[in-house]
Amino acid sequence: MVFAERFNSGDVAAVAQVYEDGALFVPEPGTPLEGERALAANARFVGLGLPITVQPRHVYVAGDVALLIVDWVIEGEGVDGAAVKIEGTATDVARRGADGRWRYVIDNPFGAATGAA
Repeated sequence: MVFAERFNSGDVAAVAQVYEDGALFVPEPGTPLEGERALAANARFVGLGLPITVQPRHVYVAGDVALLIVDWVIEGEGVDGAAVKIEGTATDVARRGADGRWRYVIDNPFGAATGAA
């Protein structure tokens, strides 16, 4: 997946390119963010310096819109030497742009988790 390649590059700007302008990022259940706040929250995940592994569970496409259900894990040794393991099942919405590339409209990495609405 393009997202995992960009994430694992450690290049926050490259990760940002897989999102539409105005995309929604939900870094924790019940906390949707947009704009600079969304980019900063995503950068914190990238900033862990650990690889992400993704496994698509379901991909449903209707025209230029897609619903993705993706299992993912970020795992390894943190900068402090402690073990890190963050995982979830994302519920994401993407749209194909005029250039043919898919970009996230909604990225909800903990989509299967409960939280405040």
